[in-house]
Amino acid sequence: MRRPALAALLLYISMCASSHSQTQVMEEAPIPAAFPFEDTVPLKIVREAVPARPYSVVGPRGAFLGHQDGSFEAWIFPWKIFSDLRMTVEMKDYPVPIDVNQHAAIVEVRPDHTTITFSHANFTIREVLFAPEHAPDGAGVIGFFQIEAVRALKLTVQFTPDMKPMWPAPSDDYVSPDWVKTANGGFYALHLNFPDHAAAVEMPGAQPGILPPYEERAKFYPAQFVLHFDPAQDANKLFPLLLTTADTVGDSRDASLAAKLAALGRALPKLYEETAGYYRDFLSHHLSIETPDQNFNDAFEWAEVAIEQLRVQTTPSHDETALIAGIDVSADSARPGFGWFFGRDALWSLYAVNAYGDFQTTRDEMEFLLKRQGPQGQIMHEWSQTADLVDWKSLPYEFASADATPLLLMAANDYLQISGDLHFLNQHWAEFQEAWNFECSHDSDHDGIYENTAGTGWVESWPAGMPHQEIYLAALDEQASTAFANIAMATGHRDDGEEASKRAAFVAQQIEKEYFLPDADFYAFSRNANGTVDASPTIYPSVADWDGTFHLARPSGMLKRWASEEFSTDWGTRDLSPTVSFYDPISYHQGSVWPLFTGWVSLSEYHYGRTLSGYSHLMQNADLTWAEDLGAVTELLSGEFFRWFGRSTSHQLWSSAMVISPALRGLFGLDWNAANHALTVTPHLPATWNEARLFEVPMGSERVSIGMHRSGTRLIVRLEGEGSKTVQLRSHAAGAMVEGGVLEIPLPTVEVGIAHGLPEAGATTSQMKVIDQQESLRSLRLLLTAPAGSLQTLFVRVNDPKARVRVEGAGLSADSGQLQIPFPPGTGYIEKAVTVSW
Repeated sequence: MRRPALAALLLYISMCASSHSQTQVMEEAPIPAAFPFEDTVPLKIVREAVPARPYSVVGPRGAFLGHQDGSFEAWIFPWKIFSDLRMTVEMKDYPVPIDVNQHAAIVEVRPDHTTITFSHANFTIREVLFAPEHAPDGAGVIGFFQIEAVRALKLTVQFTPDMKPMWPAPSDDYVSPDWVKTANGGFYALHLNFPDHAAAVEMPGAQPGILPPYEERAKFYPAQFVLHFDPAQDANKLFPLLLTTADTVGDSRDASLAAKLAALGRALPKLYEETAGYYRDFLSHHLSIETPDQNFNDAFEWAEVAIEQLRVQTTPSHDETALIAGIDVSADSARPGFGWFFGRDALWSLYAVNAYGDFQTTRDEMEFLLKRQGPQGQIMHEWSQTADLVDWKSLPYEFASADATPLLLMAANDYLQISGDLHFLNQHWAEFQEAWNFECSHDSDHDGIYENTAGTGWVESWPAGMPHQEIYLAALDEQASTAFANIAMATGHRDDGEEASKRAAFVAQQIEKEYFLPDADFYAFSRNANGTVDASPTIYPSVADWDGTFHLARPSGMLKRWASEEFSTDWGTRDLSPTVSFYDPISYHQGSVWPLFTGWVSLSEYHYGRTLSGYSHLMQNADLTWAEDLGAVTELLSGEFFRWFGRSTSHQLWSSAMVISPALRGLFGLDWNAANHALTVTPHLPATWNEARLFEVPMGSERVSIGMHRSGTRLIVRLEGEGSKTVQLRSHAAGAMVEGGVLEIPLPTVEVGIAHGLPEAGATTSQMKVIDQQESLRSLRLLLTAPAGSLQTLFVRVNDPKARVRVEGAGLSADSGQLQIPFPPGTGYIEKAVTVSW
């Protein structure tokens, strides 16, 4: 029984022996002169390095995940190659070793690469990391170092070899790093117990550091590269960090690894420019915005980039591409955040992807999910990058959650409305119908609503006991029914469409009947099998308004509480009210703040006309772009203090999507109907904005631009570009008129604007909240809440200079154009009404 393992071991020994005996013919990666690389992608973030904060450099086949002190780990999916790369310097005639990572000064993040600059009186070192968009076989990430120095120095780069497959695939207990000599240096070959997997890491021209002989006592030593830099001779050189993997016995031989490293080194300039070119094209061919708020414009583009960076090719064949849920430093584990494929995470995010026009990513994602559709029609919840290396179906993850099935139908219908791609919907009609049948068949109490019996709804744990049916799932069921009705009608399945439409109406009635609590003026969290409910106040009813096709009948009391300090912190919305006994602001599901929740609530508020609170919540998500992993939005934060969780995935897919969806579908009020060539625009521009433009807005196979600007008491909206000639412009705004292709929307005589900005780290909630907003023909009534004894301000815009403005509950400063709102003394937050009339 042991002979195959023994044979493999003997083969491995002979392979290593033969390769080491031929070091003189090893192909060697070049040390390139500083190729004329330019920062041609203009979008960037430059900040002083904060050592503890993370960064992520991610591409289709790999990732560098590190901290802003410049330390990092390297992944070539699905393998973790090494971790904790760090640097030290010894300088000529300067007998003090320098910890380079302690001198991290500047971090510069661009879509195509990240640069950490280390600054010392004698030297400047730049660590440049990128993930090639079109990486060669076996590769996934590349780095290089630029060095400037006054005196000659010795740079030691050390790391911990790992060579672990991503969770949950089993790992060898030990990786053997062998130094393989080449003519001018060498590389580390990372071998496992068996010869069919290996990796190699090289810094061309470097020599090894510690190489303990076999006879030495067993002890861990880091792998080290030692580079000697002479400023007189090496000033114009780059020092690459090259990594490759092998998945066959032949490719794992040292000579084969050397050849792959050499080819990778020669291709470095080309790969760098290709990746920069890819992101230049990506940003120029997808929807972008131009508003008076440049930070918001940038946050919007960064959200698109953060999503795009999480497109990962499946392994080992690389024949599929799908979205992973997020990524973060794995430290001692083999789990890089949520670096595998999640159904619901991707499907919530496809609303953003559809809206900015990346139809290929949507098709790739849905085909990935449909390929793994369950035997009853259900849609998967999780699929690890190493799922094919284990018995994945025996583990409890694949269909753990029930919401991916209705979300698939919703996202597919959204794709149809924007793209008009009937071919794709017809091609997969049978799979969509199976998903629909699965959703309809899980109703054990016969109330007509999809239940948690097919998996969890939203929460994966709940102190009061796991729900039988959540309003979250019920609301998705209603919208999925409407979505499937649209898909069925569009593809010629009228009977299915009519049945689904009737079911949508019935589910809407049942939600009102079973979930609304008159005494609390709120909707319940969940319903038990015996008909009783869990009345815990949550934000989960907000998903009912996601598609804009279904509106809860009695939301006003709930909207007021969501906007108040009860739910709204200064950095986003809690999912659970602090009035509940098991509220815990640092728990995963019972009181933390998720940008996902904030996005749900923001769009719901826009749909119900609560535009000031909707704007505040949208901007909280946008402002998080600069808070942690620069350019990305984190997974979750404390419900009490402005700080993200230690285990929050710093680059989270749907968090970035919740910058885009509330912006386009809420603030700008976009709604598509590609089949009728109709684009509905119902903007809610902040009072401080005079104009805004949207470029590359998708409409079927065309792209249009939208320009909007104020003109007195009217907002003028125009479509621009060749694609606009066949598009009908519409609006849901009261009194809107379209004439000659120009949309005119009446504006209120007076508008009010609210400032935005995140608090300092560790702060508690103290900002003013707009908890109610009621507009009439000649007045605006606001209900505000703020800390007792505080003085708050709102911006006032008067669109009609002839209007005589009167204010109750605040002072109006004509010079500053601001409302000054004093709140009376007391404790905690206090409510105050302000009425502006004219």
